[in-house]
Amino acid sequence: MNTKSRYAAKPAGRFLLIAGIILIAFNLRPAITSVGPLLGRIRDDIGLANWGAGMITSLPLLAFAAMSPIAPRLSNRIGSGRALRLGLLLLIIGIISRSIAYTPTLYIGTSLVGLGIAVCNVLLPGLIKEKFPEKVGLMTSVYSTCMASFAALASGLSIPLADSLQLGWQLSLVSWVVLAFIGIGVWSIYLHTQKNEQPEQQYFEPSAAHLTKSPLAWQVTLFMGMQSFLFYVTISWLPEILHNYGLTIGTAGWLLSYMQFISLPATFVAPILADKFKNQQGIILLIGFFAVLGYGGLLAGGSFWLLIVWITFIGFALGASISLALAFLSMRAVNAKQAAELSGMAQSFGYLLAAAGPFFIGLLVDATGRWNLPISTILAVSVFMVIAGLGAARNKLV
Repeated sequence: MNTKSRYAAKPAGRFLLIAGIILIAFNLRPAITSVGPLLGRIRDDIGLANWGAGMITSLPLLAFAAMSPIAPRLSNRIGSGRALRLGLLLLIIGIISRSIAYTPTLYIGTSLVGLGIAVCNVLLPGLIKEKFPEKVGLMTSVYSTCMASFAALASGLSIPLADSLQLGWQLSLVSWVVLAFIGIGVWSIYLHTQKNEQPEQQYFEPSAAHLTKSPLAWQVTLFMGMQSFLFYVTISWLPEILHNYGLTIGTAGWLLSYMQFISLPATFVAPILADKFKNQQGIILLIGFFAVLGYGGLLAGGSFWLLIVWITFIGFALGASISLALAFLSMRAVNAKQAAELSGMAQSFGYLLAAAGPFFIGLLVDATGRWNLPISTILAVSVFMVIAGLGAARNKLV
């Protein structure tokens, strides 16, 4: 019996599968995006330099890069469902240990957060390609929008949880472990219902040499890396940039949340539009227009309302670029195995590039004492992202 008919015949199993995917998506960003508004407070409490504070966001990305080639191998050994559950377990351990106000546990826990998220990041595109082959665009829109929604919520709630509820930065960050526990519970129920089903499809044994010879694979990888660079730099440092313009850190945290909420329509629509065109270069150019306008405006500054305009454009660019990058992992692949292979490459090399972002921007701030050069660097990366994206958007397969 093929995958499509097997799942159509078991609506309860399909419901649990979709619920499990959505709950995993809910957990893919809050453990990271909740840090940005609290970054200055963590830095001051523990006594870190700006570059050391930037490492709190860079470390998960280094963990993404390290785990991404391993995740498909792990899936082959224990099955994709159990691998995803293991990813959630690593996330839980990381969130709890990171919230201990001690530099080693902060960095070790942050790395575990990244390892757990990386497993889920890599395996979800292949899972969607396998289970929903005719609905790749729609399912990518659903899970990327869910991911972005809770990323936004986490940014907005960080300061209120820390201050209004008097939890402090540690309990504010650890509160997101509840979401991970819910996710691991639902995913365990789904796995229990599938015990008597046919074995899951096996992913590839990683073959980096094969994909590294493909220019298209590198363009997808660079697009993934540079959009991630922009996203994580913005998540980490936008509150500090806005605070530098005179806003309170609480207001800056809510504006970071606003940026992510305003990105949701673009996050949802981009993969659906991508499915309707032979190539997606027009979408890439529109993303580039929003990015240059938004970051260019942020460099120029302006009134409170102008800053909201710039943040809105940045939100549109980041929302559309992340979901389009995720869609490329399936759209540029022939089948689920190759989607997992491309996902492993793009997220390994791509997140290695992205990991330099928060650390490097923090280093530039330490060196210059101003935000002009760091924001100009972000603007330049936006242009390079568009160049890579135009190649990745061609109607070809790796």
